[in-house]
Amino acid sequence: MSYLALLDPGDEILIPDPFFCMYRDLATLINAVPTYYDTYPEFKISAEVIEKSITPKTKALVVNSPCNPTGYAISQAELDQVITVAKKHDLWLIYDEIYEFFCYDGEHAKCFDKYEKTIILNGFSKSHGITGWRVGYVLGPQEVIQAMLKIQQYSFVCAPSMAQYALAEHFDFPELSYRDTYRELRDYEYDSLVDVLEVEKPGGAFYIFPKAPGKSGQAFVEKCIEKGLLIVPGNVFSRKDSHFRISFSAQREELEKGVEIIRQVVKENT
Repeated sequence: MSYLALLDPGDEILIPDPFFCMYRDLATLINAVPTYYDTYPEFKISAEVIEKSITPKTKALVVNSPCNPTGYAISQAELDQVITVAKKHDLWLIYDEIYEFFCYDGEHAKCFDKYEKTIILNGFSKSHGITGWRVGYVLGPQEVIQAMLKIQQYSFVCAPSMAQYALAEHFDFPELSYRDTYRELRDYEYDSLVDVLEVEKPGGAFYIFPKAPGKSGQAFVEKCIEKGLLIVPGNVFSRKDSHFRISFSAQREELEKGVEIIRQVVKENT
């Protein structure tokens, strides 16, 4: 809805690469134009790279942190630099912080009340483990929220009542109680792959995005699937076909089985 409220046909929206696929596809759906700022190879979100990617048609930019699919968590200093660039070029900043509670090595970077042309997207599906319920919220200037409400009331109307009642009883859910568990799973996944794959250690979310051996992430994923491991090729999230995404939101025993298959496929293809 933020796209519909902010973008006209032909307007460009600047998104990171790699990206959550919806950032690109929703722009195309409304005849806006997705453009990209590259974050390879370390997946860092650089204000300098963003500024070089801005054109006269750029109207908005998206920052997702912690990031799906890479797990990169932007620092406060990096985010402040991005905000400075958005102000300089009078761009709307859409900040997707749905994985806010999954930051493992530092505080989650905030942009609330730092720039008036900011839209903040958040929700409960990740923090409360109810991904199918899709209960979320948005913060932004009143005129933009009102425009979004016009769209909302004629589309999904509201979150189902059972989801609203359930969440009302659990706003004090102790997110910190599971963060350590996810950090341990992150560490296990990274430590188990870093000696055989080129991989960045994710600072947040519950994904890791290794570089596939050979020239194609798609080909590597197909070989893993043949052995019973479902992972996602990086070209779902990128203009490049060089990486693949693993979710470590699983039981340790399942991750150990997955690591064994990945290491076997790597050995067979190197």
